[in-house]
Amino acid sequence: MEEEALSTPHATGYRMRWEPVLAFLVAGGISYALPESLSVGPRWLLLATVLILLVPTILAHRSGRHSLNHLFGILANAVITVSLCGSLALLVAALPAHKEAPTTLLISAFLLWWANILIFSLWYWRLDGGGPIIRQKNAPYGSRGFLFPQLQIESGERKAMGADKWTPGFVDYLFVAFNTSTAFSPTDTLVLARWAKLLMMAQAMISLLVLVLLVARGINIL
Repeated sequence: MEEEALSTPHATGYRMRWEPVLAFLVAGGISYALPESLSVGPRWLLLATVLILLVPTILAHRSGRHSLNHLFGILANAVITVSLCGSLALLVAALPAHKEAPTTLLISAFLLWWANILIFSLWYWRLDGGGPIIRQKNAPYGSRGFLFPQLQIESGERKAMGADKWTPGFVDYLFVAFNTSTAFSPTDTLVLARWAKLLMMAQAMISLLVLVLLVARGINIL
């Protein structure tokens, strides 16, 4: 019965989510901006794949088919994640080979660092609490993997501060991902679920590796 309620456009309250769509496109564009030697396959492949996967994802969301939308979203995330890991491995291999100009390698590392933030913010947004639709339905306690500051406000003050029906959006997860890649911690947000902790460990490790490569290459240039 609950799945049927979520499968109707009226129940989902269709609203275009521009932030994650833009994040997908930027992540695909980053792969296109990398040099051919650091791309997994042709440079255009990931961007084209993202565009192809976004179409059924958006259509499923618009028609209220939550499970299908969730499946396509996870598939798109997985494709971009594999591409990121492949490009990162190629970057590590390219450093001692000196096949690319130092400036190109530094720019590529910076782009991969940002791609890391976007990809993991998409994972957090997609997986937390069963997805954005389920979180909205269970507001204000839709999040199961994270404890955001809005959810720590006392119940008596929650309505006055506009947090009684609050639910985390993509920007909130982007903020968590950005802090994880810069401060190597979620700062103001507590991590509750084990899957979220594992993802944050992976994100922090990738970020640390990219930053180490940037510093090492910078020192080598100097």
